[in-house]
Amino acid sequence: MKAENVSVIDLEGKTSIAGYMVVASGTSNRHVASIAQKIEEALKAAGCRCSVEGETKADWVLIDAFDVIVHIFRPEVREFYNLEKMWTSAANLRKE
Repeated sequence: MKAENVSVIDLEGKTSIAGYMVVASGTSNRHVASIAQKIEEALKAAGCRCSVEGETKADWVLIDAFDVIVHIFRPEVREFYNLEKMWTSAANLRKE
């Protein structure tokens, strides 16, 4: 399942929590959960450790892969929290 409205945010020099943040949307709770599961499986297959929060409700799933943090939202939840606005300027946001 393909994520929608993917943004990659460069956090270098802004915080020590990660180097990059990926923000994406799924169309429903099931879609969000499926995207998160596929990312988690791919990370584990590549030998990367990660921790996942929010899979049960799947309104917002956070995957912490140490240098990269992935947020997958339902569109309404993404709009409410608006992480891109909090962390970006025109110089460090890439839309995929």
